[in-house]
Amino acid sequence: MPQLTRRTFFRNAALGGAGLTILSHSRSARACAANERLNVALIGVGGRGRWFVDEIPKLANVVAMCDVNESKAAYAYKTHPGVPKFQDFRVMLDKLGPQIDAVVVATPDHTHAIASVAAMKAGKHVFTEKPLSRTVHEARAMRLTAQQQQVATQMGNQGSSSGQFRRGVELVRQGGLGEIREIYVWNAGGGTNRTARPADTQPVPEYLNWDLWVGPAAWREFHPQWLQINAWRDFGTAMLGWWATHSAYLAFLAIDALACWRADPQTKPRIRIQAEASEINKLSFPRWELVKFMIPARDNLPPITIVWFAGHQQTRKTVEAYIGRQLDWGDAGEKRWKEHGGALIVGAKGMLRANEHNGGIFLYPEDRFAGEPRRADSFPAAQGHERDWLQAARGGAPTLSNFSNTGPFVELLMLGNVATQFPDELEYDPLAGTIVNHAEADAVAHPEYRQGWSL
Repeated sequence: MPQLTRRTFFRNAALGGAGLTILSHSRSARACAANERLNVALIGVGGRGRWFVDEIPKLANVVAMCDVNESKAAYAYKTHPGVPKFQDFRVMLDKLGPQIDAVVVATPDHTHAIASVAAMKAGKHVFTEKPLSRTVHEARAMRLTAQQQQVATQMGNQGSSSGQFRRGVELVRQGGLGEIREIYVWNAGGGTNRTARPADTQPVPEYLNWDLWVGPAAWREFHPQWLQINAWRDFGTAMLGWWATHSAYLAFLAIDALACWRADPQTKPRIRIQAEASEINKLSFPRWELVKFMIPARDNLPPITIVWFAGHQQTRKTVEAYIGRQLDWGDAGEKRWKEHGGALIVGAKGMLRANEHNGGIFLYPEDRFAGEPRRADSFPAAQGHERDWLQAARGGAPTLSNFSNTGPFVELLMLGNVATQFPDELEYDPLAGTIVNHAEADAVAHPEYRQGWSL
């Protein structure tokens, strides 16, 4: 892998040529002063959203809350009694639009994109929990909308704000591991493999607005089983959405996979995806899966394959069986394989192991990397994932997980969820956003919304 000097890294990053897209936030620079305390609306305040209910008030003014489930929202509503409450984010944006500078979206996966795009089109800066979207098309729309609206964005993969994450990206780019030959990403969790829809229906609980919860998905009558997290493809993303969005990001940036999205159209870049799974299940997710993301040559970098494993409890044995050799990690490395997820980047000179959130890295052989700096020179130090986003909204430096970077990343990962539904190898054109060799798979990547909903 060609080495990058610090000077060329900064120059290329500014042009999007080092695998990082840096945008000027002209809208935010006009709208918000450098030290202004911003007005933030929270969409989705139960579950993961509760984190933002507690954290955002430390950094900004919370001026509105929105949730379709009043039971899950009870804590937020009790702790912030004076904040206006809504069930429909569209109504919230319409009524309070001028009072809102920025929005945090922490709803179920299938409504991440619809809420985020609506907020961006209203001129709001947006922080969206991982994954950005449920589908390939939605991830693409998130990126394009953010670029068109010139708003500050951030995806909630908080490990990318760690110093070790940034040093890992830098180390690979500078050639510290030598030529990168193999990349493996894994999580021990698997899918639920539900094989039948709920057989009956039940009354909708009074605390739940079922129509708004279903959102853009195809209509079905209420049953509590539909609420089960990551049980159904219509509503979830399984481990590729919940964990690969953390565990694969360091590798994605380090090998400059983003170059596929800025390639010369005459080169006809194609990403190939091939999946194996415990079963093909178009209703739910397989118990285990192995997905190969075959990244083509880009700029001066050779082709490389990212291999994703999920649902394999003995992950180290699975990886070693796949590559056909044992890995020498020493005693410390052996213990770290007991984590339920992570990534391994194998180079000619050494290996980088990142933990499941990518916030910590471990370099091997240890003696070769003794004394290796754990903080990056070519990245600014993060002040905190949410804090950096708010600062970007005030006209500061763009975040590392802005949608121009994470949009293509999630686009790629969601192609994995398409691939596990077909036995065929898929061929994806990242410039056009289409699966070019399989019309049925391309339709899955671009599902229709229910009437009354659109991006």
